[in-house]
Amino acid sequence: MSDELYEQGMAVRRAVLGEEHVERAAQAATEFSAPWQEFITRHAWGAVWARDGLDRRTRSVITLTALTALGREREIAMHVRAALRNGLAPEEIAEVLIHTAVYAGVPTANAAFAIAQQVLAEEASGGESG
Repeated sequence: MSDELYEQGMAVRRAVLGEEHVERAAQAATEFSAPWQEFITRHAWGAVWARDGLDRRTRSVITLTALTALGREREIAMHVRAALRNGLAPEEIAEVLIHTAVYAGVPTANAAFAIAQQVLAEEASGGESG
């Protein structure tokens, strides 16, 4: 699939999530999941993340907040790494999670803190395991 929205989405996705992550997702795509990968690339990354209304740093804050509030733990590590790429400092990520705890609950923020702490330790040591 090649069109302007898809190509823009792929560029933003690679910039935010990292080349390695996007390549792993592409390699893991099956006949069943490929349409989903195309959909999220085009619509989440090309149509929403590429909009001019908010910078990527702000979008990372919003994304971490939403993922934490909804308890979407499988996505948090990926978006902690994205937040670092988008200019958030570890201390700012912690503040996002603390702020979210007040509105979304301590258990969800506690789980997000555990995930973020692991990712930050991995990033500080120069590695990525997820």
